[in-house]
Amino acid sequence: MVERTNTLIVGGGQAGLAMSEHLHNNKIDHIIVERDRVVERWRSCRWDSLMANGPAWHDRFPTLEFSNIHQDSFASKERVVQYFEEFAKKINAPIHLNVNVEEVVKLPNNNGFKITTSDGIYEAKNIIAATGAFQEPLIPNIFPKNAPLKQMHSQFYKNPKQLIEGGVLVVGSGSSGSQISEELLRSSKEVYLSIGPHDRPPRRYRGRDNVWWLGVLGKWEAKTPNPGTQHVTIAVSGYDGGKTIDFRKFANKGIKLVGMTKEYKNEKIYFADDLKENINNGDKNYLSLLDEADEYIKNNNLDFPQEFEAREFDLDHECIKKPIVELDLKESGIKTVIWATGYSHNFNWLKLDLFDKFGKPIYKNGVSKEKGIYFLGLPWLSMRGSSFIWGVWKDAKYLAEHIANKKIDSVQVK
Repeated sequence: MVERTNTLIVGGGQAGLAMSEHLHNNKIDHIIVERDRVVERWRSCRWDSLMANGPAWHDRFPTLEFSNIHQDSFASKERVVQYFEEFAKKINAPIHLNVNVEEVVKLPNNNGFKITTSDGIYEAKNIIAATGAFQEPLIPNIFPKNAPLKQMHSQFYKNPKQLIEGGVLVVGSGSSGSQISEELLRSSKEVYLSIGPHDRPPRRYRGRDNVWWLGVLGKWEAKTPNPGTQHVTIAVSGYDGGKTIDFRKFANKGIKLVGMTKEYKNEKIYFADDLKENINNGDKNYLSLLDEADEYIKNNNLDFPQEFEAREFDLDHECIKKPIVELDLKESGIKTVIWATGYSHNFNWLKLDLFDKFGKPIYKNGVSKEKGIYFLGLPWLSMRGSSFIWGVWKDAKYLAEHIANKKIDSVQVK
């Protein structure tokens, strides 16, 4: 038996749920299919102590606040899952769980799409690819499988107890790498942190969280990343109550900082001699936001408290002044490598001409060149904030209105 609907949403995470709310509002018949549970990535693909990177007042949908939590605090992984369960119930999301989409093809005569799943066949006029930005873990091909250490992606890291005895190399200086490194240090692990290019916003400045500053300074609405920054990570965290990440403080607490991990040969790990450059560039990013914030306060005659100490840095640790460029595996005692190196897309189930030569989907504001196919939840879909909870909600509103033919402007995707 074929199940028919106007719009099929693939993915029951934050993107799929946001899309469902707006389709409801536009009275568009739809179904969500999710291969596991609601927001499965938050449940099983995050470490135990993960905290949201933004405060509760910000990292949510506009139509539902976090309950029983201070709005300036950072929600735990469990609380985020509970929030989305509450939201799915609130909007009565028509979600089919444990359904894996295997193939999407066009129906004859441009009559929509045939969707083959583990639960049978669906047909729909529109498909929303809402599987999000965290699909396939990226692990650089540096260490061979027979190297005498355990490798894991941050997706599979849960807590320090699961690691074998010995030191740990964490590769990646974004939110994941930073949070995991701090937790491992607190558990008395010997920790090396491999730092690449990164942005380093303050957690708070002059009484406001960095997400507030990014909003009033127009940075969330930026349409394209600055040249050369497409893959730069953001070192910001809600861990331990939410503090500004400062890699100099990391080093002074005992984390050994190294540059980008480049090569493994003859049981030695080689690092790029770029640690000081990466830290200095992170400082420039940090200070530039402080400058913009000060200028905003001045121009708007705001009575915000001064925070001169925000511009004071710790002295460089010896590991920064004289960077380690190679480590003997045995001498260092490193037994585990945790790759906090991000994810790639996987849209193999979309059997349509929708991708460029690198396999990336082609779209404008989430509208693909194939009529009826839409993407949602991807970084920079329409703006910098597109992969964040509130940003995906805003993009979903646009797509729902497009499907409902409320958008009078045509979208041309080349």
